[in-house]
Amino acid sequence: MVRVLERGATLGADGSVEFSVWAPLAATVEVQLWRGRWQEAHALAPSPGGLHRGAVRDIPAGTDYVYRVDGRRELPDPVSRWRPQGVHGPSRVVDPHAFAWSDGAWRGLALPQLAIYELHVGTFTPAGTFDSAIDRLPYLRELGVSAVEIMPVAEFPGRRNWGYDGVSLYAPQSTYGGPSGLKRLVDAAHGEGLAVLLDVVYNHLGPEGNYLHDFGPYFSDRFRTLWGEGFNLDGPGSDEVRRYLVDNAVYWTTEYHIDGLRLDAADRIIDLSALHILEELAGAVHRQGEALERRALVIGEIDANDPRYVRPPELGGYGLDAQWADDFHHAVHTALTGEQAGYYRDFGGIAAVGKALSERFVIDGRYSAHRQRRHGRPARDVPADRFVVCIQNHDQVGNRAGGERLAALVEPEAVRLAAAILLLSPYVPLLFMGEEYGEVNPFLYFVSHGDSALVEAVREGRRREFAGFEWTGELPDPQAEATFEVSRLDWALADSPPHAGIRLLYRDLLRLRRTEPALRPGSADASVHVDEAHGWISLDLKAPSSALRGVFNFASAPCRVALDDGKPAALIFSSDAATYGGRDGAEISAHELLLPPLCAVLLRAHPA
Repeated sequence: MVRVLERGATLGADGSVEFSVWAPLAATVEVQLWRGRWQEAHALAPSPGGLHRGAVRDIPAGTDYVYRVDGRRELPDPVSRWRPQGVHGPSRVVDPHAFAWSDGAWRGLALPQLAIYELHVGTFTPAGTFDSAIDRLPYLRELGVSAVEIMPVAEFPGRRNWGYDGVSLYAPQSTYGGPSGLKRLVDAAHGEGLAVLLDVVYNHLGPEGNYLHDFGPYFSDRFRTLWGEGFNLDGPGSDEVRRYLVDNAVYWTTEYHIDGLRLDAADRIIDLSALHILEELAGAVHRQGEALERRALVIGEIDANDPRYVRPPELGGYGLDAQWADDFHHAVHTALTGEQAGYYRDFGGIAAVGKALSERFVIDGRYSAHRQRRHGRPARDVPADRFVVCIQNHDQVGNRAGGERLAALVEPEAVRLAAAILLLSPYVPLLFMGEEYGEVNPFLYFVSHGDSALVEAVREGRRREFAGFEWTGELPDPQAEATFEVSRLDWALADSPPHAGIRLLYRDLLRLRRTEPALRPGSADASVHVDEAHGWISLDLKAPSSALRGVFNFASAPCRVALDDGKPAALIFSSDAATYGGRDGAEISAHELLLPPLCAVLLRAHPA
C-alpha cells in the first residue's frame, strides 16, 4: 500500500484543505490564510497526541498560510510543501498531483548500475536553478554517468548555501525553482535515462529560520551534533518526530519520484531506541518503492567505518542499501599529494590504496592517529557494490580552507591516474561536478545568512576547523558573494586542452564500466597486489565472461611489471594515451609491461 502524507496541508478534491499539525505544547492552533490580505483565522481542533486538525473550504492551490499558536506567534507549517518567500515567510498550499509526469515507464536503477555525479544546483550552471540544470542532462548522459546526486535542496536562508542549513525539510529551495522546478528536473533526468538521488539532512536543522521549537519537542536536550541540536528520536514525544523524518524520506520518493536518498552524516543521528530510526526509515522507503513499483535506495554517509549500516536487519544491521567509504578518497589523495595534516595522517603510501581497493576500509578496527583511538570494523565480507567511493566530493573539496580541487593540487598525469583507479575500482563511483574535465575553480564553503551574529559565528567556526590542518592563510569569507561566484563551474574549460582529454578519459572509462562484466560492482572477484618498493599496484577483476587487470604506477619514475602467468594480454586502456593528453608511453610485450610515471593501464587477459 502506498504511504500517503497526512501532515501539513492536504488539498481535497472538493477544493477544501485539511490542515494537520503536531503542536503538543500549544493550547490552541489557528490557521490564517492570505487572500490578497491576511483574513480571519480558522481554529483547528486539538486531538490526542498533540495533533491539531481542521478543514477549510474553498482554498485553491497557491494560497499562503501560517499557523497562529496560542494566539501569539504566526509560524510556517513544519510540513510546508513550499516556502516561496524564504525561511521566514509563510507556507503555500501545493497540489501534489498537478504536475504532468512523463516518466511512467521508469523503474529506477540497481546499485551495480550506478555511476553517480554529485552536483550543487546553485553553482552547477550560471543561472543556478533546477531548470538550467536540465540543459546539462544530455551532456551527463553522453559522459556516461547513470545518476545525478543533488546536494540538499530543503529551503535554506538566502540564495547561497551548500544546503546543509535547510530548515523546511519538505519545501524545495524557492530560489532554485521550488516544487515544480525540481519535478521538471527529475522528470527530464528520467527521460535521459538518469536516476536522481537527493541528499537529505536528518541529523540537525540549520540555525536560521528553524521554528520547530515553537511546535513541540523536536530536538533532544541530551545529544548535540557538530552542527547543532540533534532530533529527539528516543525521548518523550519522539514518536511524531520520527514520523516527521520518515514521512519526509517517503515524500521525496513519492511526490518527486526521487530514486534514492543520500543521508548526510547518518552515523551522527543518535537514537537509543530498540528500532533505530535508520532501520525504520530505510524499511519505509523500500516498502514505498515496492508499492510504487520503482527502486528506492537509501545510501548513508558513514564516517564510522561500520558495515552494520548496510547489513540487513535480520543480521543486526540497519538495512541501508549502501554507504560512503571515504577511506578510498583519503588513501588515493595522500598517495598523490603527500598531505598528512588532519585526518590524512592515518593514510599515506600505496599500501593504504591497496587496502582500500580490497578491504573496503583502511581503518577497520586499528588505531587511528587522527582520532587517537581505534576506529572502524572489518567489512571484507560485504559486497563491493554496497560502498560508494570517490576521489573528490563536496566535502573533500569544499572543506579545504582554499576549496582546491584535485586538478589544482597535482599534475594532469596524477589527475588521470586518480580517475582511472576510481573508475576501475570494484565499488560504486561518485564524481563531483567538474571533476570529469579537471575543473580548477575552487568549491568553497558559502552561506547567505541574515543574522550578523550568526555570520560571525560561522566565520569563527571555520577558523577553528582549519587549525588542525595547519592552515595559516586568510580564509575566504563564507558570507561574501564573491566566495559563491568563484565556486561556479567554468564550462568553457571542458572543451579546451588539457581538460578535453581528461573528459574523454572519463567518458571512455565509464563506457568500459558499462560494457565489461568484470567492471560491474559486485559481479567480479577482485584481488590486489601492492609493490611498495617500486610504487605500483595491480588489481585483478574476474567475472565469468571477463578477466581484466588494472595496473597503477604511483611512482615518479617508470616501472616494469612482469607478466609471468604465461597468458597473452591486450592493452585496452592507458591513462597516458595521447588522446587524453599523455605521451603514449605505456608498452606491453609478451612478458612485461612498461608504465610511465603516474600512469594507469587496463589489460584484457584473453584478447579476442
